[in-house]
Amino acid sequence: MTELLAFLKSVQGSHVTVKDICDYFEIRGITVGTTTIYRQLEKMVSEGLVAKYVVDGTSSACFEYTGDEEESQAVCYHCKCEKCGKLIHLQCDEVENLKQHMLEHHDFEMNPLRTVFYGLCSECRREQS
Repeated sequence: MTELLAFLKSVQGSHVTVKDICDYFEIRGITVGTTTIYRQLEKMVSEGLVAKYVVDGTSSACFEYTGDEEESQAVCYHCKCEKCGKLIHLQCDEVENLKQHMLEHHDFEMNPLRTVFYGLCSECRREQS
C-alpha cells in the first residue's frame, strides 16, 4: 500500500497510531479498512521498515517509519507525558550508561523498545506554571 508508506515517510520521526492513519486517509477521501492498515503495518514491521511501540496496556500501539537502513535502527528509549500522552524519543548516552549499570550491578538487562520514562513534557509543565 504505497499511500500508507508515503504517509509514514512524511511523518518520519513521529509516532502515529492506526487511528491517526485512518483519520489521514478519511480526510483525503481514501477508503481503506482498519484491518488492512493493521495488516500492512505488521508486514512493514516484519520487513524492518516500521517500528512498533506498545508503551502500556492503556494506550494504542504507536508506529514509526524507520526506513531500511541500519543506522536508522539506533537504540531509542521513550518518555511518555502523563498529562497529554505524547511519546518522545530519547536517545541519550546517559540512559545507555544506566542500561550498562543495571546489567553490571543488578544483573538486569533493560529492553530499549519497552523502557519508558513517565513524567511531564515541556508544554504540560508550562501549562502548570
